Amino acid sequence: MPPRSTAHRQRRRRLLAGPGRSNRMNIRPNAILEVDALERRFDVSAPWLNRMIEGKPRRTLRAVDGVDFVIQRGQTLALVGESGCGKSTIAKLVTGLHPPSGGKIRFNGDPDRMQMIFQDPFASLNPRWRVGRIIAEPLRTLRPETPAERVAARVDELLRTVGLAAADGLKFPHEFSGGQRQRISIARALAGEPEFLVCDEPTSALDVSVQAQVLNLMKKLQKDMGLTYLFISHDLSVVRHMADVIAVMYLGRIVEIQPTADLFASPLHPYTRLLLDTIPDLDAPKRDRAPMGGEVPSPVSPPSGCSFHPRCPLAFDRCKRERPERRAQVHERRVACFAAEATSTGETTDT
Repeated sequence: MPPRSTAHRQRRRRLLAGPGRSNRMNIRPNAILEVDALERRFDVSAPWLNRMIEGKPRRTLRAVDGVDFVIQRGQTLALVGESGCGKSTIAKLVTGLHPPSGGKIRFNGDPDRMQMIFQDPFASLNPRWRVGRIIAEPLRTLRPETPAERVAARVDELLRTVGLAAADGLKFPHEFSGGQRQRISIARALAGEPEFLVCDEPTSALDVSVQAQVLNLMKKLQKDMGLTYLFISHDLSVVRHMADVIAVMYLGRIVEIQPTADLFASPLHPYTRLLLDTIPDLDAPKRDRAPMGGEVPSPVSPPSGCSFHPRCPLAFDRCKRERPERRAQVHERRVACFAAEATSTGETTDT
């Protein structure tokens, strides 16, 4: 994701710095990114004249609602959840494409060394540019003093790194398959020598067989280059392969964070359990599975208390009145759920 101009780069630096960034002591020793109480609100009100005539109030969509997480260097943290839960909005906030409405983003490094791999390889590449120019653009933007021959050599090197041929730099994006286009997107992201990559559903538009090839490439690049990933996906099978830590999102909030192995072995939040139950099981393909009840509530008018309580099989009265915070430590893991807290302490859930 090359910055488009000097002004854009300066704005991006300000957004990524956030209040408190200047105090480096606030950053945890090995953390590359800290997100604290992050919020993003969008005004989705009807036009002013309609509101005046029809007497409608302003309406605000709270896309991201008090999110916090930490990513350690060399780690992959995955954000998972249903469509519309706020995952992609967080990606745009972290990369400076959206300004936050509240909270802090602290990046311990050069913001120019943060890049993004977009979801759709068909839409994220300029169809009028040859592939070589697409990959070279971050280098020309970030390091304009680089000689042309050095840029050309770097482009050839990156194409080979992602499994393509140097000659492919002379072609246009439409001459490639979806998996090859995503490899080009990865090469473009690597051109700026990043240390942190935000990956927004990077394989969701690809066939399953091609997904595996791209994911294996990303794992190899992470190992070889010491990269850190924020990996966004709705597919738990994918993040199980990619992530060290998984954060589960629901309606703009993170409801559970666990190391990947722990989350799959013993999920704490009822929503996480329901998500895991949707994964096909080859050992028990005909197992009985209770469907997830209800529709996702509107983020414009979310339910009172815990936003998941209308769909939760474990909900009790307190869930309707109070909003749980993820400060709860249940067996040294973090979850925002009164039922999980009660289970861990032996309390009853009838109040």
